[in-house]
Amino acid sequence: MKTLLRFVVALSPVVISLPAAAALNVFACEPEWGALAQELGGDKVSVYSATTALQDAHRIEARPSLIARIRSADLLICSGSELEIGWLPLLLTQSGNSKIQLGAPGYLEASQYVAKLEIPKVIDRALGDIHPGGNPHVHTDPRNIAKVATVLEDRLAELDPANAETYHSRGKSFLARWQAAISRWEKEAAPLKGVPVVVYHRDFSYFIKWTGMRDVAALEPKPGIPPTPSHLAELIDQMKSSPAKVIIYSPYNSPQAAQFLSSRAGIPTVMIPFTVGGTDGARDLFGLFDDTIRRLLGVLK
Repeated sequence: MKTLLRFVVALSPVVISLPAAAALNVFACEPEWGALAQELGGDKVSVYSATTALQDAHRIEARPSLIARIRSADLLICSGSELEIGWLPLLLTQSGNSKIQLGAPGYLEASQYVAKLEIPKVIDRALGDIHPGGNPHVHTDPRNIAKVATVLEDRLAELDPANAETYHSRGKSFLARWQAAISRWEKEAAPLKGVPVVVYHRDFSYFIKWTGMRDVAALEPKPGIPPTPSHLAELIDQMKSSPAKVIIYSPYNSPQAAQFLSSRAGIPTVMIPFTVGGTDGARDLFGLFDDTIRRLLGVLK
């Protein structure tokens, strides 16, 4: 009898508790939007970022691995305003995924929900890599992230109504913490107001406007054009009469031009994270602004 019981138990199905699969697959073009989706979605979303902080999102190759990832996406969130014009259209075409095409609920361009800066009056390729719809790097102003968070929260709830309560609850919590952080950052960043800076590329325009800093020059002679010896020579002359206080650049920029101008003009340089993952201190959205402000204040002291 005991032998028979042991045999029956051995044949009984074993129930293993497995973690629930995420309800939505999110394909983020940039790390900041992937981080925001994770904040709002928690374990209800599986997030993949197509780029890292060490990559220039203007210049990404539409690799087969990205095509494979985007095929299973339920939601696509990107900066938009043609930041990804060199690679995203090909991914969308090759994906065969109707859920994330332009106009579908699964397609979200973050820059369409904020007021954009630097909208050109003239569209001419001779002027460099300009964006007809305005500067796409909207995430460098934390107030813009709050605006996009509200849209993203509703979009997640629309795509996954079964978990809508979770998205709204997490959204409310995030925005409360985010608004408190903005108030703190504005106090901490007060010494930055009026500080003249040289940028590498105008990817910090929204941050500069938010803090009241002044963008007086760029290492690029034209947007998207690498620094040239003649342009750097012009900047050295400019700094003699109208010196900047600091030269800032992103993790994906080569530091050589910034260091050259620094050595000739006696102006310190600082790399600031630009997006999530850009530095050890910028591991999430809160750390992104914490570390950016800390680094700028540190070099100015």
